[in-house]
Amino acid sequence: MHNHWGGSLEIAADSAAEDEKSRNNLDWDRASLANQGYNGNLDQTQQSWLLGPPEKKQKKYVDLGCIVCSRKVFKWTILSILIAFVVIGLPIIIAKAIPKHKRAPPPPDNYTVALRKALLFFNAQKSGKLPKSNGIPWRGDSGLQDGSDLSDVKGGLVGGYYDAGDNSKFHFPMSFAMTMLSWSAIEYEHKYREIGEYNHVRDLIKWGTDYLLLTFNSSATKIDKIYSQVGGSQNGSTTPDDHTCWQRPEDMDYDRPVQTTTTGPELAGEMAAAMAAASILFRDNNAYSKKLRKGAETVFAFARDGGRRNRYSRGNPFIEPYYNSTGYYDEYMWGSAWLFYATGNSSYLALATNPGMSSNSRAFYMIPDLSVLSWDNKLPAAMLVLVRARLFLNPGYPYEDMLKMYHNVTGLTMCSYLKRYNVFNFTQGGMIQLNHGKAQNLQYIANAAFLASIFADYLNETGVPGWYCGSNFMPISVLKDFATSQINYILGDNPAKMSYVVGFGKKFPRQVHHRAASIPKDRTKYSCSGGFRWRDAKTPNPHNITGAMVGGPDRFDKFKDVRSNYSYTEPTLAGNAGLVAALVSLTTSGGVGIDKNSIFAAVPPLYPVSPPPPPPWKP
Repeated sequence: MHNHWGGSLEIAADSAAEDEKSRNNLDWDRASLANQGYNGNLDQTQQSWLLGPPEKKQKKYVDLGCIVCSRKVFKWTILSILIAFVVIGLPIIIAKAIPKHKRAPPPPDNYTVALRKALLFFNAQKSGKLPKSNGIPWRGDSGLQDGSDLSDVKGGLVGGYYDAGDNSKFHFPMSFAMTMLSWSAIEYEHKYREIGEYNHVRDLIKWGTDYLLLTFNSSATKIDKIYSQVGGSQNGSTTPDDHTCWQRPEDMDYDRPVQTTTTGPELAGEMAAAMAAASILFRDNNAYSKKLRKGAETVFAFARDGGRRNRYSRGNPFIEPYYNSTGYYDEYMWGSAWLFYATGNSSYLALATNPGMSSNSRAFYMIPDLSVLSWDNKLPAAMLVLVRARLFLNPGYPYEDMLKMYHNVTGLTMCSYLKRYNVFNFTQGGMIQLNHGKAQNLQYIANAAFLASIFADYLNETGVPGWYCGSNFMPISVLKDFATSQINYILGDNPAKMSYVVGFGKKFPRQVHHRAASIPKDRTKYSCSGGFRWRDAKTPNPHNITGAMVGGPDRFDKFKDVRSNYSYTEPTLAGNAGLVAALVSLTTSGGVGIDKNSIFAAVPPLYPVSPPPPPPWKP
């Protein structure tokens, strides 16, 4: 064949033959190629000819209705949730399923232990018909005929507290004890609650204030007399009475005269303080709080009556040798301060800051004895309670000048308690001598410790780090150190290594001068004189009067545990009240600090009045 482009056509023929052969080979079974001489390895190109392109895997999805997601993502999500449940959720479920055990509170400190015991002393001193919950098995009903011959007192003067180791009811120191207990419960309510003693201390206070309301016509607005004492004795008496007889109060069968006073500003002022302070504490019981406020205002009006300003003890042989009053202007300040807090009536604050009060009470004379708080001298406590108003209310004019002076004197009082200033002597064992080395010093020590401790709490609450003694700045810790050192002395840190609080520690007085504690409760009624066999016995009391703080050691740190020597071994109501107040201020088992605002619940906002303009200038 001839090619138009000048070439042979043989190659074209051969190509056609090869194409035919290739088409025939494509129809073969690819798997049979191995039997047709292709036993060698195929390269990638050949493999692609034989196997064709790889098939792509299709993703699988899960339709959740509102959303469509990859099955793989869905699986990992579910797996993650399960792992989280096992790691986090399951332990929480198990932890919640296990019964819960409250973490045990830390053990109470020594001050709390002593405080609980000190409160029990008041249970042991109760007179009248006792509740079943009184908790003192060797005490029973007593004094049920007290005041039964009084025509104006329905039911007589039943109740209240016996003062000390005798069976007398002295209303002046009893009132002071109730004021101190109320003050401590107002300031440290959170501590009392935390250690489980709040209801207890309230019951003790109410037992006292219920009785005080019986001692005058509390339903009247003006009164002309107050019953000041039940029982007692005259020096040199030979007739059966509270001192010539040694009997359990449950066995008394002698006459118990009632003392009446138609004067007595100090007695009435202290009673007003007791009821006013208690009215703040019982503010959750409106009816009772109102009754106490009314009673406080009534007796304070009696105290302020110009025709009744003779001392309640003057010339009374049943009172003067025992609880003689040396003045009443301190009770005016004390009572008016508490009435201001209880009523919010600023006229009481005006009275408490009247220059006549400080002048007649000798508040600024810096007499050491007037720095010592006691049932007779309320001056340092009255000024401190008024300083509280300055620190937290800042009432300004016209009260500020006098309050500032009270503040300064209070600081100096605290300085006087410090050993470095040599105002008071100290024993070698570290006990401050607040009564010139005389007997029964511990009651004054407890009161001073309380004042120092609560003043420190006042300063701390205001953010003030201390106070000045002259040019020397004293940190708050100095006050607390003084208070703890004196209370620790009482609790056993003394040369005798003896606790002077019955039942606290391993070594404490066993022959306490106390009628009820010294005579066994054996169904035998011992006569007036027959009971002295128990007073004079050399054996320990059959009953420990738990919590009683005795009179204490002498100025040489020596103590005689002898029942017949009351100077060493007799406890008192007023002394134990100061001890309770000091202990609750120092314990940390129930927290720290004071309740800043509760005492001011009835006080309206005080906006300082502008001072009067200066007199016109005269050439």
